[in-house]
Amino acid sequence: MFDRRTISAFALIGATVLALLTGFAWAAGWLGPRRISGGDITTALEANSGGVKPGYRRAHAKGLCFTGDFAANGRGSALSTARTLHAGTLPVLGRFSLAGGNPLAGDGRNVFHSMALLLKTPDGQEWRMALDHTPIFPVADVASFITLQRATTPDPKTGKPDPAVLKALLAAHPEVKAFQGYMAKAVLPNSFANATYYSINAFRFTDAGGTTRFVRWQFVPEAPLAGLDKQHLDQLPRDALFQEMIARTAKGPSRWHLLLVEANPGDVTDKATVAWQGPHRTIDAGTLTIRATQPEETGSCRDFNFDPTILPEGIALSDDPLLAARAKGYSSSFTRRAAEGPHPSAVGEDLAKGAQQ
Repeated sequence: MFDRRTISAFALIGATVLALLTGFAWAAGWLGPRRISGGDITTALEANSGGVKPGYRRAHAKGLCFTGDFAANGRGSALSTARTLHAGTLPVLGRFSLAGGNPLAGDGRNVFHSMALLLKTPDGQEWRMALDHTPIFPVADVASFITLQRATTPDPKTGKPDPAVLKALLAAHPEVKAFQGYMAKAVLPNSFANATYYSINAFRFTDAGGTTRFVRWQFVPEAPLAGLDKQHLDQLPRDALFQEMIARTAKGPSRWHLLLVEANPGDVTDKATVAWQGPHRTIDAGTLTIRATQPEETGSCRDFNFDPTILPEGIALSDDPLLAARAKGYSSSFTRRAAEGPHPSAVGEDLAKGAQQ
């Protein structure tokens, strides 16, 4: 027979185990309302792209690797203790891409032009970035993102989204309609080299004194902005933007300035759909230089996950719910394509053909 002390001990152990199991089940989404997983995000992206394209990223499937360096001038340390902002030069690995899950899609589309970056300090701290050439995003949360993917999925019979579903989406999500309006009016860069790339989300920067501020950042090019003719995008050669960047880089490097933009009181910091208006404290923190491009077959970027939530000490996530969703989506996409094995990129195929001619 067990005495009361032994029974109490067993009861305590049992309660502890039950609490742990309950916490695990909640975290896994088995209890309470079902939470959206990274797999849900990836599956929605796959459907929007007309099905699985094995071995490719589920978003921004068409890409080009690049290498170069980032020369920090030290001024960014006024906002953050991150070693990536200390004066000095770090090697850079990155990737240019276009929005969409079709790796063979043409470049003549009015979609995101994107830049992904990895900055890594000698002591192993990493700052990973996934940036778009627009200062805002079409939706503010993961549920809306999946709704957007489903509503814009082309009907196999028509090749276009269902007009009724799309109308309902725009009525329920005025931020999507606002983004469409922005994209319709904004200049569509005619080169990856002359686009400004934005962090989209806000992040928390903490300085040496312990003061924390919300910051967005952008890479502003030295090359002057020029736009594509949106009325004749269908006439653009399939890989025109990528081939232009390859040829440009072969002639010389391209440069951008990293501008850190501090939030003003009252700025919205938890919604990527809202742009900050008016003047802001802005610090030029250094220069990004791209010196070489590589097709994904030979470059190091193909098998890399540019998860923008991987940050150095001194930079942390804000309360923007999209950040957690981006991490989930990046992870799920990476896991699926890693299991499928690599496939040739559109740009790599063209380069191989050119070498044979």
